[in-house]
Amino acid sequence: MMVSSSRVTVVALLADPDAPTEVAQRMARVLPARLAGRSGPGRRFDIEVVSEPFTSGSEDPPTLMRRIRDRAGSENWDVVVALTDLPLRADGHTLVVDVQQGHGLALLSLPSLGGLRLQKRARRVVEEAVLGLVNPRVDKGEGSPPRQPLRAPFAGHLMPVHPDPVGGEYAADLRYVVSGRRGRLRVLAGMVRANRPWRLVPGLSKGLAAALATGAIATVNSTVWSLAEALSTPRLVIATIGSLVIMIGWLIVDAQLWHRPSKSSPEARQRARLYNTSTIVTVAIGVLVCYVGLMGINFVWALFILNDRVFVSLTRSPLDVSDYVTLAWFVASVATVGGALGSGLESDEAIRAAAYSKREQERRRMLESDHGDY
Repeated sequence: MMVSSSRVTVVALLADPDAPTEVAQRMARVLPARLAGRSGPGRRFDIEVVSEPFTSGSEDPPTLMRRIRDRAGSENWDVVVALTDLPLRADGHTLVVDVQQGHGLALLSLPSLGGLRLQKRARRVVEEAVLGLVNPRVDKGEGSPPRQPLRAPFAGHLMPVHPDPVGGEYAADLRYVVSGRRGRLRVLAGMVRANRPWRLVPGLSKGLAAALATGAIATVNSTVWSLAEALSTPRLVIATIGSLVIMIGWLIVDAQLWHRPSKSSPEARQRARLYNTSTIVTVAIGVLVCYVGLMGINFVWALFILNDRVFVSLTRSPLDVSDYVTLAWFVASVATVGGALGSGLESDEAIRAAAYSKREQERRRMLESDHGDY
């Protein structure tokens, strides 16, 4: 598929469902004007957003590029930029974007852009990829393929991104990858963002109901009052960490969220570590949000229910603001353990749906059906 000579360039944003489609739809509102302004007078751009699960069953960039090329072959598109929220690896590197100049194709892995300012970064990459495909620069040398490096705003100091040489069937292509510790952290942040950990809160309705019931009962228990009054701040911190670890561990084990590599290769083990780390961080953020919410609800409940005279008669100390905070803090830890038990009533599918993006859910279902190894 070659770029047409028409001054109207049709650009298709082929996006995986869920987050990639939302990113593509938002950038489609501003891309025509931005691309026209940067490509010179007389050229217009039409942007089409196509939401399809083009990564279904595969994480291999060459396979995905073939799928994109086959999909574009039946359409009147000049340029195709595909967006996915799966982390992709090629030749031992984490892929940011793959470009096939001769076919007008680009593949972008959104997690490689990190967890912050994703929309802006994704739009910048798409702009540079489209302009590079529309206006290719032919290298010096007879028979050299057209190669247009992406511009500095993308592959500059803002991100740990650099071009990576490609060979074989990718001899005419450009590839940008992330590397190093900073790059790995950025990919991890992007994966966590794609999982949207805040969705875990409504997804744990039964666990939250159990936690709220546990907290309501514990708040009116005089033994809990005495324990909270006697606990020092370090012990409260330990109780908090312990309850969070119990909740996180229970969710991961009970819902079988831990990923085991199907192969013993270093690449498979590294991929498994990346997925498991993103799972831990995703669940930890969701559980921490629940914990803070429980602490706030318990504080309000304590303000409403506690009686000064009864509290003083049992604890031998006056009731002040610090007592409300300490009690709410301790009760939140107790309630979180109760919530862990209550979360066992949730189905595994419900927890996975709350903890993972649609692409990640599909990937894990495929592994479960094919290998049964997670």
